[in-house]
Amino acid sequence: MTGQSRTRHDAPDPWETEYPKDIWNARHLGITALNRVTIHFDQITRPWLKILAKKWACWRLSTGLTIEPAAMGTKAIETFDAFLDTTPIGVNGTADIDRALIEQFLAYLHIHSAGQVTHRLRVGQFNLFLLTTRRHGWATDLPNTAAIYTEDYPKETIRQPRALSEHVMTQLEHPENLAKWTSPHHRLITVILMRCGLRISDAVALTQDCIVRDKDGAPYLRYLNHKMKREALVPIDEELEHAITDHIAHVNRTNDTETRMLFPHSYSDAAGTGHISTHTYSKSLRRWVARCSITDEHGHPAVVSPHRFRHTLGTRLINLDVPQEVVRRILDHDSHQMTAHYARLSDTSIRRHWEAARKINASGVDVTLDPDGPLADAAWAKQRLGRATQALPNGYCGLPVQKTCPHANACLTCPMFITTAEFLPQHHEHRTQILQIISAAEARGQQRLVEMNIRVLGNLDLIIGTLDDEHAADPAPESSSGDHAS
Repeated sequence: MTGQSRTRHDAPDPWETEYPKDIWNARHLGITALNRVTIHFDQITRPWLKILAKKWACWRLSTGLTIEPAAMGTKAIETFDAFLDTTPIGVNGTADIDRALIEQFLAYLHIHSAGQVTHRLRVGQFNLFLLTTRRHGWATDLPNTAAIYTEDYPKETIRQPRALSEHVMTQLEHPENLAKWTSPHHRLITVILMRCGLRISDAVALTQDCIVRDKDGAPYLRYLNHKMKREALVPIDEELEHAITDHIAHVNRTNDTETRMLFPHSYSDAAGTGHISTHTYSKSLRRWVARCSITDEHGHPAVVSPHRFRHTLGTRLINLDVPQEVVRRILDHDSHQMTAHYARLSDTSIRRHWEAARKINASGVDVTLDPDGPLADAAWAKQRLGRATQALPNGYCGLPVQKTCPHANACLTCPMFITTAEFLPQHHEHRTQILQIISAAEARGQQRLVEMNIRVLGNLDLIIGTLDDEHAADPAPESSSGDHAS
């Protein structure tokens, strides 16, 4: 920041040398950078716009904002500058930015980035730029009509699932594969990402005092949530606690210089606060996945990134029926909307498998549910409620929950009963039990009990025969993806 007083007589203010440059380096400014290190102004060709972009970025960094969001804002101004190259309207300064020009810019963004995450991001960042410029009086000639309204923002696109499948996670979590990590730093980071769902930027910055205990002695991992700028806690088990404790001893035994970091890099600063970078870990993760020959369900090399572990933990917790508020606190989400995303994905995945599975009733007859019919959503809602409130050990009840079951005997004689191949082991076990009951009833002369259970046995034979044929044709277990609720 030009004009600022020097902190030391023999050391110049870093802003005096960095500010005039078209590329700012965070480390030269004394700013800790987790992923991105630089902010680029070199692609903003209009001097008046570059001046404002630098003022905005400097002010944002002075408020404690990290380098990444500041760079995103500069990127939005760079996009606006590129848009001005395409319009015949002469724009020579902020006085020429009015609502009509902004509407053209919004149309430009729609053409070039519709459906992308950057679309909404660019609109939001440029709006912040206009608001801050007006608030601080950096451009007194900026028209009041230079505004972006709520309805100008594109609708948020529904994000696709990013959780890793259980097929992939089983390979990643296998002790033999974890042992293939050449760096103890990277191995422990991987375990922490899997079990705690931290962002990679928060994981690499963990300090050696990261374990705390509650009044009952239960261990928690304490970390700084850099995105939310607050300290957060996540419960951990004793196994992870011991792994962290052992790693601290290893670091202090093998590190040449004193450090307070859990994952210090090979060279450490005087304060002992240097840690390995997210880029270094991400690159090592890709190499480890390739070295372990991790594949997806189709036999293709699995695509694994650090942040997908976070999505996987969130999805797993929701699938285990952990309340959303608990999941929100574990992942330290700022809003319930983020956590609800995992619940929506879980429900979508369960529904997809339910619709794809062959369903038969107690008589072995196929039950057809049209996934594209006009009542598809309502039918699934009823089914989801039924699974939650009338779950059976060997199938599901298709009776509307508003009705009372009129059948006093077992569900296998009920026309509302529905089952799939995932329950074949239970059906085989049930058949063995039924045969034992019939044999004992015959020995005691209980003919009525024999007749009732022979009917159940007949239905079981129909169910097992039908589902066995299906299972033989497609031996892959339906629950291999880990998408079924537990």
